[in-house]
Amino acid sequence: MKTRLFSLSALIATLLLAFMAGCSGNSVPAAQSDESRAEMILKHLHNPASDYVIVISHRGDWRNYPENSIPAIESVIKMGADIVELDIALTADSVLVLQHDRTIDRCTTGKGRVADLTYEELQKFYMKTAHGTRCSLDLKVPTLREALEVCKDRIVINIDKGYNHYGLVLALAEEMGMTEQILIKGSSSLASIREKMAANEQNLLYMPIITPTNAKSMALFEEYIADDEPQLAYEICWGEYTPEVESAMQRLIADGSKLWVNSLWNSLCGGWSDDVAFETSAAEVYGKVVDMGTTIIQTDRPEMLIEYLRSRGLHD
Repeated sequence: MKTRLFSLSALIATLLLAFMAGCSGNSVPAAQSDESRAEMILKHLHNPASDYVIVISHRGDWRNYPENSIPAIESVIKMGADIVELDIALTADSVLVLQHDRTIDRCTTGKGRVADLTYEELQKFYMKTAHGTRCSLDLKVPTLREALEVCKDRIVINIDKGYNHYGLVLALAEEMGMTEQILIKGSSSLASIREKMAANEQNLLYMPIITPTNAKSMALFEEYIADDEPQLAYEICWGEYTPEVESAMQRLIADGSKLWVNSLWNSLCGGWSDDVAFETSAAEVYGKVVDMGTTIIQTDRPEMLIEYLRSRGLHD
């Protein structure tokens, strides 16, 4: 009888604590959403009013694994990155693989141009780490399909050079049901982009790259921003924070687009780079980037950036 009374008392106490926690406003809702991680990220990406800062990991976690490798992708997903930037190349037998350079010399144990090698020939070689040594995991260069299978519903993908192989990437994305999960960038005119996309029922996400200190690039910016439909986002690159750079940033934000900044190296972000943040102060460097209105940051130090953003309540 005592045991039963104890259990009942414990139950009452548990229910009371749950009720009090619910009243505090700090509890997680009882009903969990079926929304995938990728869907949550896309909601922030498509919402210009969201102050959530989207973190893009450049080539995955290349400090701990070979760049553009499956483990490098898995690692940044576990870190909490929102987008992984991947590079693609086309083999001699038309297979899309993850590879940044025109040749495989730097990133694998082999040599030669990707375009001159078949996929089967490419699989004879092993991926290298950032130190230039063969990875102990004996990794082979993955296909884009393999990478998308890992990323599906878990993280958004930015495919560098994706515009160069738009038809092939789009076909694969459609087959896998991932067109809304893949983002590409470029410096093509608005008219050419619309012409390319008009031929398709579905399209990948697209955003322009702008360098405000370059006259030709600014002419492209004026073309895009004059359009009635705001762009999803703009990648802004600058070596020095000039009035032209500040003005372009303010205008695109006012137009309802998101601001993408690369903190990869100094020439892309006026000196507010990952390495400077690491050597000095993440709060000072990343704080400056965020405070100028940036809500998308591509980084080579995703773990450090996410930690800083969480300290400000700008990342989950």
